[in-house]
Amino acid sequence: MSRAPYITAEDVEDALEWGAVADALAAGHDGSRPKIGDQFLKDGDNVLLSRAAWWPGQGVAVKSVTVLPENAPMRPTVHGAMVLFDDTTGQVRAVIDSGLVTKWKTAGDSLLGARLLARPDAQHMAIIGAGAVAASLIEAYRSHWPDLRISLWNRTAAKAQALADQTGTKVATDLEAAVRQADIVATCTMSHTPVLKGAWLPEGCHVDLIGAFTAEMREADDTALRRARIFVDSLDTTLDHIGELKIPLAAGVINREDVLGDLHDLVPGRVGRQSASDITLFKNGGGAHLDLLTGRVILAAWQARDSV
Repeated sequence: MSRAPYITAEDVEDALEWGAVADALAAGHDGSRPKIGDQFLKDGDNVLLSRAAWWPGQGVAVKSVTVLPENAPMRPTVHGAMVLFDDTTGQVRAVIDSGLVTKWKTAGDSLLGARLLARPDAQHMAIIGAGAVAASLIEAYRSHWPDLRISLWNRTAAKAQALADQTGTKVATDLEAAVRQADIVATCTMSHTPVLKGAWLPEGCHVDLIGAFTAEMREADDTALRRARIFVDSLDTTLDHIGELKIPLAAGVINREDVLGDLHDLVPGRVGRQSASDITLFKNGGGAHLDLLTGRVILAAWQARDSV
């Protein structure tokens, strides 16, 4: 057997498409459920996050990343890799740069959630945050809504302006006004306290919550959760693990029954938007099972290119 490849963005990124990644994530939710497990190791503010999934018929994957905030701005704060295994033989099929997997998994997950929950006639989007995730969201959402008008808001206005200049979007100087005009609102910050107020959300809006990934982090306030029909990408990776839902659940702001389903329910259409006036909320929690599905797309793209 040939040696498993180490795949980076340089190898395959120009061959990947957002719609194809979202399609692959949807196709994976065909009724079976993966076994998943997360591990967080902390040393002060530094974190080693490892996420593993075993999904019969799909494969086995483990992605480990280090997050060292003090690296900034001299070097990247996140480093890591994902190992993709064959679930039958146990052999390593590929090692893939974690940044490549995370980028396409994260925005692909949000795009799938929006395709299932946002109004098809959405015209305006507000993005809170102006980092790498915001940049990939712009690409992903425009792949499905090419005429979508996008406004960016960031605590550091200069950072929002720089991304706006690169992407042909505009900067929102008034966050509340931008949200009140939006059909889709996406949050991709590192905030531990809510930056999005539910009182601002217009009827019919779709909310895409991405940034919070630890038990202490939140981006949306209690009012947003109370007003919305709540969905998640995975019940197993969000409710008891991420502060966005764990904190309001513990406080009694919402009940577990208020979370109406995950992608296993959304993809086959058992749950979803009920009317044009619904406010829908989708918590993008990620998870190794989504990394696994994304990794399969990346490996297929590499194999297609390698065979030419």
